[in-house]
Amino acid sequence: VQLQAYGGGLVQAGASLRLSCAASGRTFNNYAMGWFRRTPGKEREFVAAISRSGDSTYYADSVKGRFTISRDNAKNTEYLLMNSLKPEDTAVYLCAAKPTTNDGSIYARTWSYGLWGQGTLVTVSS
Repeated sequence: VQLQAYGGGLVQAGASLRLSCAASGRTFNNYAMGWFRRTPGKEREFVAAISRSGDSTYYADSVKGRFTISRDNAKNTEYLLMNSLKPEDTAVYLCAAKPTTNDGSIYARTWSYGLWGQGTLVTVSS
């Protein structure tokens, strides 16, 4: 599967954005998915993860309550709805996929994922 992330942009603090990650191929529902973000000089940071069924989700503490991860397996697409954006959310956001046979498994570690899309830049101004 190949991943294409989009939906980033420049917004003011407090605004919302929805990122999408479109996957090619017909086996999207065999993959657990995640969102990570990268800023200059920092390690890639976990943001959110979702199981292949969509029933299980997990969030970094820094985004919990503000971000919502979801997926539409019929559309081969993963989403990240970001509300109440803060300047510290500014980053390149990357989507990632990991094949799994377990409907409920979610993965929060960078090294768990072998498939990555290119990033989409989110800039939040104060």
